[in-house]
Amino acid sequence: GDVQWMTAGKGILHSEMFPLLQRDKDNPFEIFQIWLNLPKASKFVEPHFKMLWRESIPEYREQGVQIKIVAGQLNGLKAPAPTPDSWAADPANEVAVWTIELEAGTQWTLPKASAGLNRTLYFYKGDTLQIEDQILPPNQSAQVESDADIVLQAGDQPAFMLLLQGRPINEPVVQYGPFVMNSQVEIQQAFEDYRRTQFGGWPWPEEEQTHNREKGRFALHADGREEIMD
Repeated sequence: GDVQWMTAGKGILHSEMFPLLQRDKDNPFEIFQIWLNLPKASKFVEPHFKMLWRESIPEYREQGVQIKIVAGQLNGLKAPAPTPDSWAADPANEVAVWTIELEAGTQWTLPKASAGLNRTLYFYKGDTLQIEDQILPPNQSAQVESDADIVLQAGDQPAFMLLLQGRPINEPVVQYGPFVMNSQVEIQQAFEDYRRTQFGGWPWPEEEQTHNREKGRFALHADGREEIMD
């Protein structure tokens, strides 16, 4: 699928506006909303949004293995650039976001990265996932060593997982609602800023705006530029 990459910075309003494509039956939909922190020095950068269209996201394949590389790199395949002020924009931070699919019974080795990174596997679909000598049930996560090769094996069903990796920022984190700052005082100021400015306001006629189902995939940017894929 496509990826919307957004850096909120000093404030932005966002909403999922996907229409129901099929009106006479279910519309199955699976989405990950991944929050990537910013260091204190970058908390108030200008907001930025870009699309990573599915056609631009590289896929690594071998027998029984399919990996989509949303961020980071694997075996010479490099993800598209993220937003410019993202923590992921600096290669030294070794941010990786991959979706990994293993066919039933398939074994694959997650290659090691640098020491000292946060590295987590989220197992979201399947019956079991073996991580080295540990069995992980579905809808669970596991933190693994970043500087070691990790052997993964699917159970009797295909195993679907999300890999999240990155260098720690090593700053205090305070989160409340949609705001992530470094202190409670900054959280209170963020709420005050929102009440005062509405972060630029909401330009749509409805709070629960959805786009035209006939239009297909597109992105309309703040400067008026429009990307149309279908």
